[in-house]
Formats: sequence, C-alpha cells, structure tokens
Amino acid sequence: MRYASLDQFLGGDKAALAKGPLAILIAEDGVEVSSSIAHNLKIGFLRVLLLADPGLALDELPPQVDRIDYDPLAEGAAVEAINRIQAAAPGIWFYYGFNAEYLFHPFCETRNIREMLAFHTEERRDAMLSYVIDLYAEDLGAHPNAVSIETAHLDRSGYYALGRPDPANHNHPKERQLDFFGGLRWRFEEHVPPARRKIDRIALFRGKPGLVLRPDFTFSDEEYNTYACPWHHNITTAVASFRTAKALKTNAGSKFDIPTFRWHNSVAFQWGSQQLMDLGLMEPGQWF
Repeated sequence: MRYASLDQFLGGDKAALAKGPLAILIAEDGVEVSSSIAHNLKIGFLRVLLLADPGLALDELPPQVDRIDYDPLAEGAAVEAINRIQAAAPGIWFYYGFNAEYLFHPFCETRNIREMLAFHTEERRDAMLSYVIDLYAEDLGAHPNAVSIETAHLDRSGYYALGRPDPANHNHPKERQLDFFGGLRWRFEEHVPPARRKIDRIALFRGKPGLVLRPDFTFSDEEYNTYACPWHHNITTAVASFRTAKALKTNAGSKFDIPTFRWHNSVAFQWGSQQLMDLGLMEPGQWF
C-alpha cells in the first residue's frame, strides 16, 4: 500500500505495525532498492516500510511493502522517521537500514531473522549491535557509482575499536560500549566527517515508550547501546553496505580522488554469513 505521508501511515490502520519483526528501509536514491527489499523479505521480515521520495520511480513492489512518501534527504529525516514509527509500535522488533544495504545474521542461510530475535529476546536483550561493513565494486570504471552486486568486495582487515567516553563520568569508558572503525570510512577518512566515521549501528531494536534514536545511531537507553549483556557475549549482526562507497564516488569533493577502492586486503564478498563470522565481523554468541 502507498501512503502520501508518514502522518497518514501512522494515523491510519495500525495493521502494518501489529506484528514484527519489521524492516524500515530508507531509500536515499533509486540504487538497488528492489534488491534491498527482496533481501529483507528473504531473511524473514514480515513487512518492509519503505520511505522514499514521492518522485522516485520504482518497480512494482511486493504486497508486503508499504511505501511511505517522505523526504529522506532532509536534515535528520531518517532518525525522525524511525523514532516516530517505533513509538507507535512498542514491543515490536525493528530493523532499519538504507537502500543498497543488506543485513546478515549468523546462520542466515538456514535460520531466519524471527528465530534469531526470539532467541535474543529469551536472553533478555532488547537491541543488537550491527557492524556496517563497506562493500564496493571491483572496477569503478565499469561501475562509476561503486555499486555492483556481482563484483562486490570488502576489506578483510583494518577494523578496530576504542572505548566510548562517558561525558557524565569524566570521559571514562562506558560499560560494554565501544566505538568501532574500519572499512572505507577509515581508509578515506579525509573525506568523511569525524562524526560519521564509526561503523557500529544498533540496527535491530525493540520499540518502547520514551525510547529515542540519536543522530549517531545510538539510543537514549544506554543498555541498548551495549555489545553484550553482563554475563556473556551476545549475537551481533553485519550490515553489508554500498552506502559509503556510493557516497564517496558521487560526492564532488571525493569522486575524482579515488580511482579504486581495492587494496591488498580486499576480498570478494561471498554473500553469506560464514565469511563474515570467519572475519570476526559478527558472532553467534550463545546461539549455536
């Protein structure tokens, strides 16, 4: 179904928000929107809420997709939309991501997202850390926007974490929270504002009253921002994303400075969970 605005969607029949998990997909442009939708449905989301500019021409959408006319490029628009949607559906699990991004969870080839979130809920966890792993086309001459499903590559190393300072505690590190870095935002950091260099995102979370997603993709409830519970490690996921590569090759300030994203630590992306686990880019926790 198509809605003329987010107000219309939230003010109408709440059937689309009655049962989760739900995927919120923000289409910043028309690149790989269809494949992003298909991936979210394939891994087990019941519905996809697609926020897209009303003038964006798209292929016919599956019946499980609700298209919501929205300006995704306005300042703070993505965060505002996510906050408004989750506030209308307390208790529902959400994923949020952008077009040309693909969520992977451990054993996704044989277990769906609903099974994983059921296990995570049993562990009394209401959010899950994701690492945003940059994908990029092998040949930028053949793919000027850096997007190629068939020749996607990623960095196999170059990732690191730093303690997350707590301004309320003399900048001592926050408990069970880290800032993660790596990928294209690290290798080409001169083209990336400091506030956007982190690759961690709490991409999976359960809505609740008063919860607020902040512009840095952390939440007002600090427990949501932790990578593990106090007693053992938890599942983490990975968001394989062309978003940074696409931005670096379409922004005028960087597109001519980058002839290739490949380097000695580039490897072909295998579009599966085992490679990501082998590289340490997500872990199954106690979910064997």
